[in-house]
Amino acid sequence: MDRRLKALLIKTKRQVFSEMIGNNPSLFHGEGYDFSELREYQVGDDIRKIDWTITAKLQTPYVKLFHEERELSIVAACMMGGSLFFGTHRIKQEVVAEIAAILGYSAIRNGDLFTGVTITADELESDRPTKRLFGVNRFVERVDGMRLIGRKTDYEEGPKRLFRRLRRRSLLFVIGDFLQPVDLALLSKRHEVIALIVRDRFEERPMPMGQVHLVDPETGATLQTHFNRKSAVKYRAQIIASDQALFRHLHKHRIRFVKIYTDEEPFGKLVKLFGGRR
Repeated sequence: MDRRLKALLIKTKRQVFSEMIGNNPSLFHGEGYDFSELREYQVGDDIRKIDWTITAKLQTPYVKLFHEERELSIVAACMMGGSLFFGTHRIKQEVVAEIAAILGYSAIRNGDLFTGVTITADELESDRPTKRLFGVNRFVERVDGMRLIGRKTDYEEGPKRLFRRLRRRSLLFVIGDFLQPVDLALLSKRHEVIALIVRDRFEERPMPMGQVHLVDPETGATLQTHFNRKSAVKYRAQIIASDQALFRHLHKHRIRFVKIYTDEEPFGKLVKLFGGRR
């Protein structure tokens, strides 16, 4: 483990175990439940528990009831590919690793089970659920040290493979840059899914650069082009359209999300996402 990663783990551990105090004892509060039964909706019920399929069939609102479990299952699924090997402040891969550390340490601090998963287009590697700091550190080291150049990721098939792998209902964090079409529909049916979108500001708002030699970090394909103001505007429009489709998909399946940039502190963004105070 190199000095940079050690410093990252020390900083993250201090944030989770020292700064999360008072009225914010845990970073997240998921739904640690097993399905029990369906019943008609009553005033005051959480609308997120409405089963829309049954409601549509019976023309009467029904909600799902659950048995509470003693511990949550926290899963950090990192979508790994060559596009993460980019960043003007620091590379996105390092931010993904830091987020995984925050989630892992928070689970340990709360007495919950933590499972780390890495997903590429070719493979899905899942660690055994753990309540030990060593297990979290080992997963973060794997995420941070993965060789990404030449690796592809698949935001449509990867989540489907993850659905088949995860048996226990979990608070599931899908972490990546989400620069490809995504399909989290299946996962959202079984799990409480949260999307953590890691981006660099430059890839959303690129500046004209003149004559450039571009290399696709996933495929190795190269392109010589003149990237002028017109090119930047066109690229920006494509990113906006892609994000709009992503947000529609997440809203449709009631998936919370937050975008974290490489020049931001992930801990603060996650605390804000879950309603904590900094």
